[in-house]
Amino acid sequence: MAALTHPRRALSTNPLKSSAPLGAALAYLGIERAVPLFHGAQGCTAFGMVHLVRHFKEAIPLQTTAMNEITTILGGSDQLEQAIENLRKRANPKFIGIASTALTETRGEDVAGELREMLARRKDFAETKVVYAATPDFDGGLQDGWTKAVEAILSALVPVTPAPDPDLRQVTLLTGSHLTPAEIDELVRLIRAFGLNPLVLPDISTSLDGHLAEDWSGCSLGGTPIDRIADVTRSAFTLAVGEQMRGAAQIIEEKASVPYRVFPSLTGLKAVDAFVRVLMELSGTQTPPPSVERDRSRLADAMLDAHFFTGGLRVAIGADPDLMFALSTTLNQMGAEIVTAVTTSQHSPMIEKMPCDEVILGDLGDFERGAKAAGAQILLTNSYGRMAADALHLPLVRVGFPVFDRIGAQDACRVGYRGTRAFLFEIANAVQSVHHTPRPEDFGATPLPEEFSHVPHPASC
Repeated sequence: MAALTHPRRALSTNPLKSSAPLGAALAYLGIERAVPLFHGAQGCTAFGMVHLVRHFKEAIPLQTTAMNEITTILGGSDQLEQAIENLRKRANPKFIGIASTALTETRGEDVAGELREMLARRKDFAETKVVYAATPDFDGGLQDGWTKAVEAILSALVPVTPAPDPDLRQVTLLTGSHLTPAEIDELVRLIRAFGLNPLVLPDISTSLDGHLAEDWSGCSLGGTPIDRIADVTRSAFTLAVGEQMRGAAQIIEEKASVPYRVFPSLTGLKAVDAFVRVLMELSGTQTPPPSVERDRSRLADAMLDAHFFTGGLRVAIGADPDLMFALSTTLNQMGAEIVTAVTTSQHSPMIEKMPCDEVILGDLGDFERGAKAAGAQILLTNSYGRMAADALHLPLVRVGFPVFDRIGAQDACRVGYRGTRAFLFEIANAVQSVHHTPRPEDFGATPLPEEFSHVPHPASC
């Protein structure tokens, strides 16, 4: 069982986490024709916009209520109402997702109450679904904001009574913040291979996958249709990916009595096998489809090939809790040792289940110091870990958010049989990319005198 520690220091030298409002915005972008709206100052939205644009290399419709000094003191309900009205006129969204920031949360503004009063008074807003999630910057990180946004969507838009005509072939797939668009695509492909129909929420695989659109409307270009969200009550089962989605799955169960299962990880042979067994039960099949069996066989072969490089490998990882757990447990099962683990939030039970003695709630400064002291051989974190990689002369595998110094971050896939195989190859190739120059002392031999330095030593031949 891993212990969570929080180093006491005066400053953060290289932040690891992204803010909770940013996580909420990312979840809102998984809804069709949606506009995320930050209730705060313009600077709060500008920093979030930079992260999202640099990571996805796409235009992001992130908006702000533009709180100033006066509205911060007197209250921002008028700003919120004006922002919603402007968005409806300019972009005509079907969904507006509001995320609070530290500015409004520190003031103690009752945004939820103000929003209820506003929507009751403004009947012209009825055509647009408006959902609010409390996501202060100072509490948790991107994963926590995503979780709160998904729970807010389900609480507001899903009816309480069970659907009268359940679809026994439909399953709800609740996706965690750690899944990329390509990973959601892979899970959808795997579910459909068993003859099941997945209803994905939120679905960034169709909105942030990187595709050319006919026009730019100022809303998300894809995502879960707003009219389909209530259909989660018609599903035969809920598949929640990541411990962060447990609360969302419980909301559906409480409202519509739909059973669920949480999969803490879908990376690694054991984790994917558990997922496939559930799909077999739901579809009523005795054996997986041939294509799935073939993918499993290829993963088993990849594990044999990669274990020469992962066995005894000393790994340092810095990521949100669910992603950290998924990748760490997979590498640990392949013989690697997690020598440094740094995370962004203390609100996850997966921290204590990490395959290491300690998890640090800190930044990339802690990550670099821990990796150096523990003798790490490879680093796994986001693009800001490149400074640690340069300082320690270690290979860096970019995982999590943001990844801005490489293109194609949305196409990285590390889940399912296929994704796990790709991940193991990625790690093995990163290890092989480090070239070592043989020296006599590497072989336990005595170095030659300087005057004979031009003569090859027998031990190096």
